[in-house]
Amino acid sequence: MSSASNAPDPAPASAPASAPAPSHPKPIWPGLLLASLGAVAFSGKAIIVKLAYRHGVDAVTLIMLRMLFALPLFVALAWWAGRGKRALTRRDWIAVLGLGFSGYYLASMLDFAGLAYVSASFERLILYLNPTIVLLLGWVLFKRRVSTRQLLALALSYSGVLLVFGQELHLQGADVLLGAALVFGSAVSYALYLVFSGEEVKRLGAMRLTGLASTVACVLCIGQFVLLRPLGSLGAVAPEVIWLSVLNATACTFAPVLMVMMAIERLGATLAAQTGMIGPMSTILMGVVILGEPFTPMVAAGTLLVLGGVWLLTRWR
Repeated sequence: MSSASNAPDPAPASAPASAPAPSHPKPIWPGLLLASLGAVAFSGKAIIVKLAYRHGVDAVTLIMLRMLFALPLFVALAWWAGRGKRALTRRDWIAVLGLGFSGYYLASMLDFAGLAYVSASFERLILYLNPTIVLLLGWVLFKRRVSTRQLLALALSYSGVLLVFGQELHLQGADVLLGAALVFGSAVSYALYLVFSGEEVKRLGAMRLTGLASTVACVLCIGQFVLLRPLGSLGAVAPEVIWLSVLNATACTFAPVLMVMMAIERLGATLAAQTGMIGPMSTILMGVVILGEPFTPMVAAGTLLVLGGVWLLTRWR
C-alpha cells in the first residue's frame, strides 16, 4: 500500500464527471536561473583557490578551512532532509562513508592540489569531462555499450582538453602534467561517486545523501589536517585566506549544491546539465578578469571542443 502522504487527494465520490481543467505549464526560467547561478557559483571555487594560493597557504590547510566552515551547513542539510525519514541502516552508513570519501573528500583534495599547478580555466575544462568519464566507467565496470556517435563526442571533448594542455605546458612548464593528472583524478573520483550513488539516491534522496556524504568529507578533511599539520600553523594563515575560505564554503560549495538540486527538480537532470555548460565559460571569464590568466585562440577553441563534445554526448545518450 502506498503512503498516504505521497498519494494525491482522491476526488469526492459525488463529484460530477467533467472535462479536466486546462493545465498551464510552469515557466522554466526559475529552473534555468537556478542552474545558471549554480554553475557560475561552482566555477568560482577555482578562482578563490587560486587567489588563496597567492597568500602562501598549502592545499591541506586550504581544503580544511573550506570544509570547516561548510560542515555546519551540511550537517543542517542532512538533518533537514532526513526529518521524518527512516533511520539509516548499516548498509546505508557504509555507502555514505564510501561515497563521501570518493565524491567529496578525494575529489576535492585532488582538485585543490591540482590547482597549484594549472590555470583555473584548464581545471574547469578537465572537470567538465565528467560525463565522458561516467560513460567510460559504465563501459569498463558494467560492460555498457558505447555507440560510435558517443565515441565521436568523447574524441571531440578530449581533443579540446589536449589543445589547451599544449598551451599550458608551453606557458607554465612540466608541472602542468602533474596538475592535470591530479585534476583528472578528481574528475574520475567524482565520476565514481555518480556511478555508484544511484541506488543510494533512491533510498535516501538526493538532498539527504548530499548532506551526509559532504559531512563525511568535511570530517575527513579536518582530520587530515590534524594528522598532517600542527594546529599552531593556523596562526600563520593570512586573514585573506580565512575570508576566502568562508566565501568558498558558502557561495561556492553549499549554495550551488542547493541551487543545482532545485534546478534538477524543475528542469530534469538533462536540461540542468546542459545549462551548466556556462560553468567553464564563466571560469574562463573570471580567470581573465580576476586572475589575469591569458585568453588565447587555443583556449577558445579548446573550450568550444569540450563543450561541443559534452553537448553531443547529452543528445546521443
